[in-house]
Formats: sequence, structure tokens, C-alpha cells
Amino acid sequence: MKNLLNFYMVILVPLGIIFLLNKADFINGTLLVGILLFYALVYRTYTDGKRLADKKIIQKKDIWKMILPGKRFEHFRELYLK
Repeated sequence: MKNLLNFYMVILVPLGIIFLLNKADFINGTLLVGILLFYALVYRTYTDGKRLADKKIIQKKDIWKMILPGKRFEHFRELYLK
């Protein structure tokens, strides 16, 4: 996932789908909170870590460390700007 446009699509499209489903009343508030927690803690951790691993900034075995506070900010430029 070295392409920046693809990365933004991968992180923003699921979030848009979640909010569209909520607006259309397909999911209730409790389920919305659960899905958002999964998105923030699992999905985004994996996608951000995968992008950094593909760019050879971190090793694949260290993807899980992206859940630690400050790791995304530490690699902000490589994740979101390059």
C-alpha cells in the first residue's frame, strides 16, 4: 500500500460506509460504538502498520505496535504525506 491515494481510500471508505449505515438506521448506537472501536483499534492499527511495513519503515512483526499511543504521530509524515 505504497500509493497515498489508495491508502486514503482504504481508511476513509469504510468510515463513510459506517456512517451511512448509521444514518439509514441499519445499525443502532451501541453497535455503532462497537464498530468504531474496532475501526480505531484494530483496522486502523493494521492498515497504518501495513503501510509502514510496505514502505520498509517498520518490520511486519511490529505492526501491532501501532496501537501504542504516539506511534502514529511518530510516523505521521510517512503515513499521511509521502
